[in-house]
Amino acid sequence: MTANPILLQKKYSRVIECFAGQEGISLDAALNFFYHSEVYLLIRDGVSDMHCMSDAYLADELEQEYQTKQ
Repeated sequence: MTANPILLQKKYSRVIECFAGQEGISLDAALNFFYHSEVYLLIRDGVSDMHCMSDAYLADELEQEYQTKQ
């Protein structure tokens, strides 16, 4: 299933903002990490309907990926 591109962009911004707050990093750093993450690829490609998950859940998934790459 694919999502509306405009709605996806809004979803991305909310997830990035939540992730930045959780990690205490700048929005620029969070944005850069997000667009180079596996989570982004899964959402973008519609794998397992990741775009249907809550913003908090996706931010937590992103945080786990961030911790493994540190």
